[in-house]
Amino acid sequence: MTSQRTSPGTITDPQDLHRARRLAMLGLGEQPALQLDAFATELARAADAPYAMVNLFIGGRQYFAGLHVPDSSSYLPQVSRSMSRDHGYCPDVVAREKPLVLPDVYAAPRFAGNAVVDLIGIRTYAGAPLIDTDGTVLGTVCVVGTEPRPRSDGRPTLALIKTYRDRLLDLIHQPRTSPPTGQAPGDAWPGLQPPAARRQDRRGV
Repeated sequence: MTSQRTSPGTITDPQDLHRARRLAMLGLGEQPALQLDAFATELARAADAPYAMVNLFIGGRQYFAGLHVPDSSSYLPQVSRSMSRDHGYCPDVVAREKPLVLPDVYAAPRFAGNAVVDLIGIRTYAGAPLIDTDGTVLGTVCVVGTEPRPRSDGRPTLALIKTYRDRLLDLIHQPRTSPPTGQAPGDAWPGLQPPAARRQDRRGV
């Protein structure tokens, strides 16, 4: 996959154009960031879910700047970095500007027919909107799983996804240093460390 920055000049819809410009100002775009991947991995572990994403809405598609997927030895499907704008449940979260928790997507007829249900076998979803300081919805933070969960998981899962969403918003608005050569701009947040860096920190404590 070729890395590229968000290109506002190729977007015509006014709302999408404003979002793309704001993402570019924050150093976010259509390229993976090691630290956002680490954030997604931490979220997946906290939620006990096989998939987690930092999902940016850029033009006509969704782009997972932060992505955690099962190990390649797993029987579960792998997920690419991008997806059509109308697939999944994140578009609903962005449109409503509210979190969405689905312990069992089959229990909600409105959501059971989504394309990703068949694509990777999604049975549970939780996502929260990334709303910028000026009210722009940049995308979502979300987790998905392939096994249904009891309805009683709804409230704690909602609290978890909102906590991680708020944490990420705080982090992406922190002042950043210039990233080392070869790293994406998103890799310069001081509060987002990739797994290896966190392991090194623990050894030094």
